[in-house]
Amino acid sequence: MTLATPVLSTARLRLRPFADADAGLLFALHSSTYVMRYWDSPPWTEHARAERFIAMCRKVADEGTGARVAIDRASDGAFVGWCGLTEWDEDYRSASLGYVLDEAMWGHGYATEAAHAVLEWAFDTLDLNRVQAEADTRNVASARVLEKIGFVREGTLREDCVVNGEVSDSWVFGLLRREWRPTAVTIPAREVRR
Repeated sequence: MTLATPVLSTARLRLRPFADADAGLLFALHSSTYVMRYWDSPPWTEHARAERFIAMCRKVADEGTGARVAIDRASDGAFVGWCGLTEWDEDYRSASLGYVLDEAMWGHGYATEAAHAVLEWAFDTLDLNRVQAEADTRNVASARVLEKIGFVREGTLREDCVVNGEVSDSWVFGLLRREWRPTAVTIPAREVRR
């Protein structure tokens, strides 16, 4: 079953399928050692990784196992990052949420806004019962994003990743349909245009 990658809009963002032209932006994002320091794989060192990522996004949609979307700022079209659901299981009505944002876009509520939009689409379109997410235990900002949109920290995966020789733990978060609140995301006051 093919899963159409959605085009979604929020107050400040536009979420859309990846285009081949996004490869340079993706490479810049994923090659940053600072942005990727809590990720479960090392930063990219070759541009071809970005092209393979876009191809994988299309494959995931074609196989019907998820959808990843590029995030652009609506006001000027600036690339913010990406957000998506993978490991969609129609029988279990579950999926996993992930996202990566450009460092310049941190602290503006964009991750919360984008993830909320993807979840709203997923609960409505995919009839999910559960969404899971994981965050490195050192990544407190990502944990806050997940908690703002209703995820509950369910436990810790001890020493589940080794990246560049460094062992790390991950928190596991879960969001159930009965806990989902499809209300509008509050935009930080500093982001409201007067």
